[in-house]
Amino acid sequence: MPQNLISSDNSTLGINNKLILIAEDDLDDQELLKEIFASIDDSFLLLFADNGSQVMTLLDESDDKNLPCLIILDYNMPGSNGAEILKELKPNSRYNAIPKIIWSTSKSATYKDICLELGASIYLVKPSNVNDLVEICRYMLSFRAL
Repeated sequence: MPQNLISSDNSTLGINNKLILIAEDDLDDQELLKEIFASIDDSFLLLFADNGSQVMTLLDESDDKNLPCLIILDYNMPGSNGAEILKELKPNSRYNAIPKIIWSTSKSATYKDICLELGASIYLVKPSNVNDLVEICRYMLSFRAL
């Protein structure tokens, strides 16, 4: 993990309550999320991964005192999809306290059910307009571990 992501948070969970890991392979969506989260609270540090294996590498390389307070996973990504990442995270108790949100363009009830069974806190469908996206980002922040 890069040096600038070292947390001063001393919680017993080891969670940095301002660090959010976002798995999103679309660069335009990454930029939009940066802008929206900054408009909500510019003290959040967003760490982006553009594929499933990068998510796992970033988490595995994080020390126990600097885990993200929230993991947001795009369902459809190169490498491993959101459900496959959830499946990798589920047996590792290190990640149990971190809420995991799946967001996707798919409204598939099957995908949703699978993700919830694998430990997702919620499955959200990506909105088609910016105003709804702002509200969804606010809603996602309500899930973060403190």
